[in-house]
Amino acid sequence: MIGTRPAGQHTVRQHNAALVLRAIADGPGTSRAGLAAATGLTKATVSSVVDRLIAADLVAEGEPEQRVGPGRRGTVVSLSPTGPHGLGIEIGVDYLASCLVDLTGAVRAQEVRYADNRTPRVFQRVSAFLRKARKQADALGVPVGGVGIAVPGLVESGLVRLAPNLGWRDVDLSDRLGGTFTVANEANFAALAELWHGSALPDFVHVSGEIGIGAGIVLGRALFEGVRGAGGEIGHLPVAPDGPPCSCGANGCLERMAGQEEILRLAGAETVDELLAALESGDNAALSAVTAAAGHLGVGLSTVVNLMDVPAVVLGGTYARLEPWLREPLLAELERRVPSTAWSPVRVVRSALGTGAAVRGAAGSVIRGILADPEHHLTTHSSSDPDARDR
Repeated sequence: MIGTRPAGQHTVRQHNAALVLRAIADGPGTSRAGLAAATGLTKATVSSVVDRLIAADLVAEGEPEQRVGPGRRGTVVSLSPTGPHGLGIEIGVDYLASCLVDLTGAVRAQEVRYADNRTPRVFQRVSAFLRKARKQADALGVPVGGVGIAVPGLVESGLVRLAPNLGWRDVDLSDRLGGTFTVANEANFAALAELWHGSALPDFVHVSGEIGIGAGIVLGRALFEGVRGAGGEIGHLPVAPDGPPCSCGANGCLERMAGQEEILRLAGAETVDELLAALESGDNAALSAVTAAAGHLGVGLSTVVNLMDVPAVVLGGTYARLEPWLREPLLAELERRVPSTAWSPVRVVRSALGTGAAVRGAAGSVIRGILADPEHHLTTHSSSDPDARDR
C-alpha cells in the first residue's frame, strides 16, 4: 500500500499507553478488567501497560472495586496524586501568576504577584517567579512534568511574534528564560480552561478584559486558532475608527475603548476593587464607564458572532467580575447587531474560573500532553523491557 507503513513496536506501545491512561482518566475507580473492556485491549496487554504506568507514578492502585454480583473484585486504578504535575505561568501586563495542577487537573498551589511588566527586567522577574513556583512543587513533594506559559500576544511555534502591550516582538521565551516551555496566547489558554473545567459549553467565545482584551474561540469542543494560530485577536478589532491610538498602531481598537485602563479612567477609579465598590454603591460615573465599555464590547463581539455563528459568550478576566453590570447593556447591543438573535438568542455567561483561567489553562495543557502521550514518562521511569509484554 503506497504511503503507509506497518506500525512499529514503539508506536503500538505509545498508542496502548495513551489509550489506557485516557480510560483511567475518564473512568477513575476502574479495575484492569474494566479497562480491558473499555479499551478493547486484551487483559494481558492492559495489565502490562498498567504496571508500566504505576512504575512511572502516572497511576496508583487503590481499594477493591465496588460492584455487585459473583466473581472476584479487581483492584481499582486511578491517576496518581503524586505523579507529574503541570505548572502554569501567566505573564500579564501588570501581574504574574502561577498555578500547579495534578494529573486530574486539580489545583495544588497558586500565586499572583502584581507588578508592571512593561520593563526590560521582566525576564529576570519571570525567572525568579518560575523558580519560586518550582520550589513550591518541591515542598509538596511532587515533580513538575512540564511548564506552560501564557502571554498576551501572538504566538507562533512557541515564539512570541508580537505582544504590543508588553512591547515584545519576536521573543523566544525558551532562550530568555532558559528552559523548554509550552507557550501560547493567554486568551486561548483561558478558553481551554473554561472548556475543561468551566461552563461545559461546546461552542463559545471566551473574552477576557484586562489591560488588553483577548478572546479564545471554541467550536465543537475544540479551540479554533486560525490558519497561523492568530485567531481570536478581538482586542484589535476597530470599534471606533476615529478613536484614540492603540499600542498596535491602529486607532479605536476594542481594547483601547473597553479595556480595563479605559474603564478605570472613565470611572475615576484607581483599581478594579475601587471600581467594584463604586458600582455596588450606584456611582453614576462607574456605571456609565461600564455601560460604555459594554457598548463597545457588543460591537466587537457581534462581529465574531455574525462571522462564526458562535452561540455563547463567556465573560472572563476582569469582565467576569464586572458581569452583573456588563450583562444587560452587552445583551442589548448584541440583540441590536446580530440578526439571528431574533430566533436564536446569544447566551452571555460568567466564566467559572474568572481571572485564573489563563494560568490554569497553561498548567492544564501540560497535563493534557502527558495524558495524550505518556510514553516519554514511561520510558524515563521504566527499567524493564516492555517489548515482549505489550505485544
